[in-house]
Amino acid sequence: MKIVIHAGAHATDEDRLLKCLLRNADDFRKQGTSIPGPGKYRQLISGALNALSKGPPADQARDIVLDAICNDDPDKINRLILSHENLFSVPKIALASDRFYPRSEDRIASLRRLFRQDELELFLAIRNPATWVPAVFEKTPHEDVSAFLNGSDPAYLRWSELIERIHAVNPGLPITVWCNEDSPLIWGEIVRAMAGLPSGRKISGAFDLLAQIMSDEGMKRFRSYLASHPVMTEKQKRRVMIAFLDKFALDDAVEEELDLPGWDDDYVDVLTELYEQDVDVIANMSNVTLILP
Repeated sequence: MKIVIHAGAHATDEDRLLKCLLRNADDFRKQGTSIPGPGKYRQLISGALNALSKGPPADQARDIVLDAICNDDPDKINRLILSHENLFSVPKIALASDRFYPRSEDRIASLRRLFRQDELELFLAIRNPATWVPAVFEKTPHEDVSAFLNGSDPAYLRWSELIERIHAVNPGLPITVWCNEDSPLIWGEIVRAMAGLPSGRKISGAFDLLAQIMSDEGMKRFRSYLASHPVMTEKQKRRVMIAFLDKFALDDAVEEELDLPGWDDDYVDVLTELYEQDVDVIANMSNVTLILP
């Protein structure tokens, strides 16, 4: 079985990806893909990983976990999709010593031991540290951002370093990555990639995120345009999305206010440039698929 793990990151899709997958669950089930509700596995998986940090899994652990997770007969499915943004850690310990999620590589290694007879694939959204740090800080009990940073300098945070660490401990693990900033334009492709569907396959909710940042009038015109141009590649659709966003984007939905001490516009620009360079590094990493607009 292929087990697809969506591990966040925090402050990216906020479970909207899982909700979109669940909307398509009945259709995906026809091709052998199971998408259980999060209540069936998140606490179970976290508990299992904590136990596995102390020793190897029992012989029947994998089957017991699958029986508890799956709505369908595990023997009749070939793909299982699990989404758990706290898989690497809870937000308050997401940073340490210039590293995102310092326990991530070991958590994935434990998961691979649990599902050693299966094929694991990791999906991960990344986000500009200039907006990620303030957003995740708000999810923690920390009163001071320095406590959250835990010895980290945002200018030294690299998503590519996180991926390198995961691969060093888990060689050969396929990882699919996308930038959260691009999600409205590539939402359908992300869902299709997780479900193992070909590009362009029709799904429900492919434009859900686009609708959140575009006016109702803009979405109405966009859908009308698609209906009048039924034969378009995904790349062509993205160009159309960008054109409509230029005219109909909701300013409040696409602009983010940052309010951290010392984070002026110049500092944010530096972090953004470093993030863009980091994305270029990720694009050239082996065993990594970067979904771009």
